[in-house]
Amino acid sequence: MAKSLYETLEVSENASEAEIKKAYRKLARKYHPDVNKDASAEEKFKEINSAYEILSDKEKKAQYDMHGDSMFGGQNFHDFSRSQGGNADLDDILRQMFSGGGGFGGGNPFGGGGANPFGGGFGGQGGGFHQEPNLDMETKVTIPFIVSILGGSHSVAVNGDRFDIKIPAGVNSGEKMRVRGKGHSQGGKVGDLFLKITVASNPDYERDGDDLIKTFDVPLYAALFGDKIAIDTLEKEIKLKIPANTKNGQSFRVKEMGAMNRKTKTRGNLYLKANIVLPKVEDLDEDLVTMMQEKLPKK
Repeated sequence: MAKSLYETLEVSENASEAEIKKAYRKLARKYHPDVNKDASAEEKFKEINSAYEILSDKEKKAQYDMHGDSMFGGQNFHDFSRSQGGNADLDDILRQMFSGGGGFGGGNPFGGGGANPFGGGFGGQGGGFHQEPNLDMETKVTIPFIVSILGGSHSVAVNGDRFDIKIPAGVNSGEKMRVRGKGHSQGGKVGDLFLKITVASNPDYERDGDDLIKTFDVPLYAALFGDKIAIDTLEKEIKLKIPANTKNGQSFRVKEMGAMNRKTKTRGNLYLKANIVLPKVEDLDEDLVTMMQEKLPKK
């Protein structure tokens, strides 16, 4: 039994729901009239949406799997869609076909005489489920680390269209954002664009929940005797007071300079981890080296 709807979406008759959805999105992007300027692209786009409307609905798909292309009077779906003429709304015709209560008997349901085996006639009121075509899109986007923490504008290119999106402060990898009105368009309706966020790594920072961790260099003098050190953060330069006898790896907390928690509207902390930098012995004064050799404890 011929089943050309599957050919329209370029999948096998045993394709899973996920495979059908993936194939539809791929073809919809390829033949979208805003992207593909070929004269036949719009007609192909309508065929793809109509085929997906049936195969994405479990009840309609079950009916089609049972009767195949006999539902189109024995024509394959490509020829059937063209036989309806340029003024016919193919989606409406298919919805009425699948909403009727009658059986799928023999004969051409679009011929001039005889009863309509799909029930109700094309001019009547369809009683079945009305499923709108899925015009939403989904894509991935990578944003800079600093934008994920502080928020800001980020440029995105989708289907040849470049535009800026507003990234909220505190967003993390794996989260999704909706951009309204940037999906597929059809019949005056426009879907939404869903962005799956990936945050780029930063060599200076590590994120732990809402907290940030940064390692900074501490000269030996400051570690031994204490001092103030200038440190660049994502937002500004700060002066950190280093106490005497600071240990390597010792951590200092700077309150509310971490990532924003979008649920609680509070910020995490910034933890600055000391990395004590030892000078080269050959760069030290000879008398100091001699004194250190004599005076420094060996244990």
